[in-house]
Amino acid sequence: MSGTPPARRTVLRAAALAPAVGLGLTACSSGEGGSNRSAPTAPVDLGASDVVKVGASKLYTDQRVVVSRISEDEYKAYSSICTHARCPINKLEGHKLICQCHGSQFDATNGKVLHEPAVSPLPELSVKVENGKLVAGPEA
Repeated sequence: MSGTPPARRTVLRAAALAPAVGLGLTACSSGEGGSNRSAPTAPVDLGASDVVKVGASKLYTDQRVVVSRISEDEYKAYSSICTHARCPINKLEGHKLICQCHGSQFDATNGKVLHEPAVSPLPELSVKVENGKLVAGPEA
């Protein structure tokens, strides 16, 4: 294409890159107009408390919360919104939360960053058991 004018070459390169840029934007979006890029703003009922076994963690993707059961009567809850780019985290392996947007990883038992690009820990949420059900969120 040595005979192609520079302006045309630039246009063709841009056209070739457009699908890749679109994929990048899709990876950074929540798929729902960004409406699920925030932690619960009110207490949420997560269901039966015995679903989370002692020493285990459970990710509640719809509520954007992860709960770890530290002991028989101690639970810890954190927002499952990545602190790097506000993507909802949808993957939990053992106690490791993995953000699909940019690869940040967090410890579900304490909210700490295990792998960057995130540098801030996940915000802790209040969690309690009411009538055999877990309730998590601000002022739960």
